[in-house]
Amino acid sequence: MAFTIATGFVIDDAIVVIENISRYIEMGESPLEAALKGSKQIGFTIVSLTISLIAVHFPLLFMGDVIGRLFHEFSVTSVVTIVLSAVVSLTLVPMLCAKMLCHQPKLGRFERLSETTVDGMIKVYGRLLSRVLRHQGLTLVIAAGTLVVTIWLYVIIPKGFFPVQDTGLIEGVTQAPQSTSYDAMAKRQGELGKRILKDPDVVNISSFVGVDGSNTTLNNGRFLIALKPHDERNLSAQEIVRRVEKESEGVQGINLFLQPVQDLTTDATVSATQYQFVLENADPNELNTWVPKLIGRLQSIPEITDVASDLEQNGLSAKVTIDRKTAARFGVTMATVDNALYDAFGQRIASTIFTQSNQYRVILEAAPELQRNLRSIGSIYVPSSFVSTSSTSGSGQVPLSAISTVAIKQVPLRIGHLGQFPAATISFNLASGAALGDAVREIRAVLREMKLPASFIANFRGASSAFEASLSNEIFLLIAAIVTMYIILGVLYESFIHPITILSTLPSAGVGALLALMVTGCGLDVMGIIGILLLIGIVKKNAIMMVDFALEAERDYGKTPQEAIYEACLLRFRPILMTTLAAMFGALPLMLGTGTGSELRRPLGIAIIGVLP
Repeated sequence: MAFTIATGFVIDDAIVVIENISRYIEMGESPLEAALKGSKQIGFTIVSLTISLIAVHFPLLFMGDVIGRLFHEFSVTSVVTIVLSAVVSLTLVPMLCAKMLCHQPKLGRFERLSETTVDGMIKVYGRLLSRVLRHQGLTLVIAAGTLVVTIWLYVIIPKGFFPVQDTGLIEGVTQAPQSTSYDAMAKRQGELGKRILKDPDVVNISSFVGVDGSNTTLNNGRFLIALKPHDERNLSAQEIVRRVEKESEGVQGINLFLQPVQDLTTDATVSATQYQFVLENADPNELNTWVPKLIGRLQSIPEITDVASDLEQNGLSAKVTIDRKTAARFGVTMATVDNALYDAFGQRIASTIFTQSNQYRVILEAAPELQRNLRSIGSIYVPSSFVSTSSTSGSGQVPLSAISTVAIKQVPLRIGHLGQFPAATISFNLASGAALGDAVREIRAVLREMKLPASFIANFRGASSAFEASLSNEIFLLIAAIVTMYIILGVLYESFIHPITILSTLPSAGVGALLALMVTGCGLDVMGIIGILLLIGIVKKNAIMMVDFALEAERDYGKTPQEAIYEACLLRFRPILMTTLAAMFGALPLMLGTGTGSELRRPLGIAIIGVLP
């Protein structure tokens, strides 16, 4: 993306210089004299453009949080390219024009057609411009109305974080009842896998069950689903997710949550769904009381779906209570009981078998059929050291049921923490057509409505947290960019008014960008904001070129302001048209791209196309 934008900067500056030199050649100047005069006349304009464009990019350089780190290289690339573009436009381009450009009295058919077309457009534009200049009051009212419409569109446009990409991979998280055993979980996971593989757009899957770094409990599992190449299927990853989730609803005793794998992510943990927020409380009992209530309330919000939580407080535990007096009479110690239980149900390494290439652990455990029955605990025999009446000494085996009782109780499968405090993570996906900004606003409203105890701390996490941070900074970035440009332009022109004249073109550009994003259903996300910030500079180029020429005509040739700006608009129409078309064609691949991950670049191209007209 940075390369595409940087190429546009270089082309725009070169077009402006070449067009100015070509005008002197058409007036009868030699190529060398035309290059000198043209570059001299346009030199201050190029310097103004370069400094103001750098001023636009400075807010991007100082963006904080995760977004700032992601786009720091993007900003540096653009700023360096802008500086090099100015150097090339003021040195190499005039030299090449002096060597290669010449006056051609006889034009080809295509040149005559393009010349006639552009001249006709300039005549029509001149007549319309004359009408506008005769109604300056109405024009100012329309400009003020455009500013109001821009602010209104910024308020109502759906706001998001990053577009959801179709990378060809889908990540799935499964959740079963908290009392599910490993065998039952593996069976249900396998049934889900069979249904997923029946989908026509799925190539293969990887399935994981058991406790590991991501699955902290036995009742959780994971899928990694590989889809067909983007060109071989008609549906997006999001649409396939909804279809697969619907097909998997028939599997009893397990829930499936899917989300497309993203190239850019700010999440540090694995969750069932895409966005998360965390509830912290020093008292686990309050978490157990309020989290289920909150989940029930969140499930009624239409903007979100697939609400899930990692609060697992209903696991089953077998509590073995030892009658210590009876155990003492049999000569059974607590260590003996611990060792017997661990031998039967733990994973005690009895031996290691070494081969030439591998080594194998030999694990001691009870038979699998005995591990599924609670009564099996009582049938375990532990060694005792009691003395029988028939001999002076001896030892035997005592069933555990003789010295203990076994009861089932509910216990937490896990206790999540964030920092030092117990915490529960609630995750969710966006409903079809919903924006993250609307979902965040509704969740905040639910939290206020429920009036959680003051001991709770509720914060968004991961992508939703970064979204809130970026949303709070967006308006300040735009204001900082405009204020910086005003200061720079005021210094360059030594005026308080001319910078306002130049910056007055920005609201119309904002209306175009916001309308384009709304019409295409993209909403305003980080990529759209970056596109608007970048294109502010390009739109401002057009105003700077006209104001520079108008000031020169007014000071050197004594023309009135209205005559000067009228002539400036007509003379600069061609280079403005050429630079606009060059930038638009450069943005078309971003907007129309359909490859893997193209969703991330599309809002940037749409914003550019919307701004430039």
